[in-house]
Amino acid sequence: MRLGMRRGDALPGAGSLLAMAAVALAVASCNSEDKAPPPPVRPVRTVTVEPPRQAPDLSFTGHVEAQNQAALAFRIGGRLAERLVGVGANVREGEVVARLDPENELNDLRSTQAALAAAEGDLRKAENQFQRQSHLLERHITTQADFDAARQGLTAARAQVEAAQARVRSAEDLVGFTTLKADAPGVVTRVGAEPAEVVAAGRMIVQLARRDGRDAVFEIPADLVRRLVPGMPVRVALSGDAGTEATGRVREIAPQADPVTRTFRIRVGLTDPAPSFRLGAAVSGAVRAEGAGGIAIPATALTQQDQKVGAWVVDPKTLTVSLRRLEVASADPAAASISKGLQVGDIVVTAGAGLLREGQKVRLIGAEPR
Repeated sequence: MRLGMRRGDALPGAGSLLAMAAVALAVASCNSEDKAPPPPVRPVRTVTVEPPRQAPDLSFTGHVEAQNQAALAFRIGGRLAERLVGVGANVREGEVVARLDPENELNDLRSTQAALAAAEGDLRKAENQFQRQSHLLERHITTQADFDAARQGLTAARAQVEAAQARVRSAEDLVGFTTLKADAPGVVTRVGAEPAEVVAAGRMIVQLARRDGRDAVFEIPADLVRRLVPGMPVRVALSGDAGTEATGRVREIAPQADPVTRTFRIRVGLTDPAPSFRLGAAVSGAVRAEGAGGIAIPATALTQQDQKVGAWVVDPKTLTVSLRRLEVASADPAAASISKGLQVGDIVVTAGAGLLREGQKVRLIGAEPR
């Protein structure tokens, strides 16, 4: 039998060959996808979430200061003639505490009083001249110009007297400024000058702690300041005397830290403190924490995706991970406090979270409770 193609038989077309090749490539691709290796099992470190712990009480140490302190100083400069009180002295309102040498101020006062007497003499002379010109003008003996001059002289003389009186009052004030008086009752806590010294205006001569209140003053770090608010109750006790306590409230929180110690000054106003709460006495303060703190996890467990904070949580049955959205109450480089998103017993990834994806299988290296 003779093999061959008969006339009229058609050769396979180019389109058919291309279609067959495409089918073969698709089948090969499916086979390669079926054989793709599964994602690797990632080793991770974890912690198990424990119940929230009670927030610790705040405690700090400080000392007692007067609620109001005044630095008494002279309004003018001069030589300090005498200081009548020392540290620890009790003074009454209006009591003289120091004096300047008043000789220069007294001389100025005498000079202004003499100038006032001369001005009053000129005024009497001007009044007599004005009365004389008034009578003469009524009789048509003097001229209107002389009368106007007398009236003008009287006005000027009165002005001179008023100016002299003002200078006398100023000189009297300066003499009064040479005496320093207490503006309220209190206790002297510091002195700033000794007799015979030449002091400038405004220099502190006596520092007075007024008797209208006591403050407990504390220097505390920034992490504790965040937990304090004005009006918060504080329990204050004398150091070394556990039985002597006083209650108070936060009265003032410094807006800026001390440039050297980087601590913030807190003033606690004491309510009816015992007499043993003397100025400068060492005290300790305590603020009782209210409620429990949030769930604590290591800060390394936090991850951020799409501008949201979360953590990878391990399913203990399938050992796969899922990203859980969290609400963070507070965080520092070591730990974070979670207010919402975690439950007691959840297994949270703390190391290796950066390489995980949703549903990935993991191998637990550690699950130490925290």
